[in-house]
Amino acid sequence: MRFRFAFPVVLAGLVAFVPLAARDPVTPEQRIERLEKQLRQVQRQVFPKGQPADTAGFSDEPAATQSAVGAIGGRLDAIERQMADLVRSSEENGNRLSVMEAEVARLRADQDRRLRALENGAGAATAGNGDALPPQQQQDTPDASPVAPDPLAGNGPPPRPQPKVETKPPAALTGDAAAEAAYDAGFHLWTAGKYDEAIKSLTAMAKKYPDSRRVSWANNLAGRAMLDKGQPRAAAEALLANYRRDPKGERAPDSLYYLGQALVKLGQPSQACKAYGELQDVYGASLRGDLKKLLPAARAEAKCS
Repeated sequence: MRFRFAFPVVLAGLVAFVPLAARDPVTPEQRIERLEKQLRQVQRQVFPKGQPADTAGFSDEPAATQSAVGAIGGRLDAIERQMADLVRSSEENGNRLSVMEAEVARLRADQDRRLRALENGAGAATAGNGDALPPQQQQDTPDASPVAPDPLAGNGPPPRPQPKVETKPPAALTGDAAAEAAYDAGFHLWTAGKYDEAIKSLTAMAKKYPDSRRVSWANNLAGRAMLDKGQPRAAAEALLANYRRDPKGERAPDSLYYLGQALVKLGQPSQACKAYGELQDVYGASLRGDLKKLLPAARAEAKCS
């Protein structure tokens, strides 16, 4: 009885054990491979155009289409044509300007030569304000009358209408001719009452042509323009600097005289008397005639002993 009961139990256990033992164990690699197959199936459904890294968030079209490249090329061609037109127009304008400048330079050089010949033939020194151009040059412009500012008052009469003034010499001029033209431009600005422009023009001339004889003239006239403008302190500094920089300059005596004028306006008559005294002591008999005539009245105004 014992054996008959035990045998069926053992047999049932064997029957249950055999199918389990017959199956192959599932390894991790197989499980991963199965998961990868399932994932690829899902990817084919969700991303029919390729892998997510290849398609997600990106356009299938190329970065630049043929039409876009053609449009950009057309625009570049149009810009190049416009640039070529601008360059050609600039060159044409430059050529025309060069011809005009050369013609103006020729006319100015011819005028300057004739004026210098008249000035040397007459042998007369400049009169009145001492910085004016030769009388003949003033007569060559019938619409403009000579302007002679009162040296004692420091201010000239109201400016008369003047023709258009050149503020800089033609580019074709070089050397002494360019320096003369630059000084003339500043002088005309001063006579026209354009003191700010005159100061700027004369100062630039002195810096650009430091070896010219007109530097002494330009610095002196710049100081006088400051005085005429109502800036006696700036005028005194400029005039004193011109005198000290080149005591032998052609307008160094004038700078001393107008330095005295500026000091009087600053309420320093004693210092003005020192300037007048140095003017007499340094230059004496070589002092120009017009300054000799003006000096006594200037000393009287400053109450010099």
